[in-house]
Amino acid sequence: MSERYDVIIIGHVTDDLLDDRGRVTRFIGGGAYFSSFAAKRSGAELLVVTKLAEKDFGLLEGMKKEGIEVIALRSTHTTSIENFFETEDVDRRVVNLVAQAEPLSLEDVPEADTAIFNLTGLFRGDIPSEMIEPLAAKAEVALDLQCMLRWSEGGSFAWRDWPEKRECLPHITYLKADSLESKVITGTEDRREAARILCGWGAREVLITHSSEVILYDGKTMHCAHFNPSNLSGRTGRGDTCFGSYLAWRLDHGVEESLRYAAALTSIKMEKPGPFQGTVEEVLRRMKDKD
Repeated sequence: MSERYDVIIIGHVTDDLLDDRGRVTRFIGGGAYFSSFAAKRSGAELLVVTKLAEKDFGLLEGMKKEGIEVIALRSTHTTSIENFFETEDVDRRVVNLVAQAEPLSLEDVPEADTAIFNLTGLFRGDIPSEMIEPLAAKAEVALDLQCMLRWSEGGSFAWRDWPEKRECLPHITYLKADSLESKVITGTEDRREAARILCGWGAREVLITHSSEVILYDGKTMHCAHFNPSNLSGRTGRGDTCFGSYLAWRLDHGVEESLRYAAALTSIKMEKPGPFQGTVEEVLRRMKDKD
């Protein structure tokens, strides 16, 4: 294990099913999976801490071949999710939980130096709120809001507010949500107003994705970058890819450039199923083409 990482990603890798209007495929998913490829190919040194059934450790081989360091912890089950897209609206889907891995804990995180802890759980309880403040004492913390708002009720998803949000958000440097999650936690459908509210509650940089764009509010300026994929065959993992690439580029770049970089990389990723497999050069060309 290395002594120093740019990002330590904490979250579950999943064995998932996608039903897109009757076209069914299985795929490896989870925020830890999609974000790690985007960050690694953007030049970040990574460690992924995940938990799954030992029989499914083979799901991690692609990450290891990518040069991503992985700590795989044993769980009775591997998280498995069914995703049903019934229309062309990529922001509307029916999601069922088939199986759930055991939660990650502070004790699961190794003692290692890092610039950012990226907490990318899938459901409430995957990553306890109590982990945030101790990790924030060691490094910047990035959080995907879905792991605090998304619940499973008998296998079906429900969305609830995060009771500890006022206590925890001041410890968050980078906060990611999609348009639905930002509405659940703030009560407003206006994504820009939601970003301002979340920043006002303590998060320093709030990133909200939508099918057409990604916005970011840093407490002073509202930034926006549009997605421009030629097709949407790889739309699954959009938000995780966007956040992972933003965090990686943000290590050495400003907010505006990092958001444009993340939008360009995510646009390329959405054109092909699976995690991002492109290069920094491709992303920079896409950014230039958008100018």
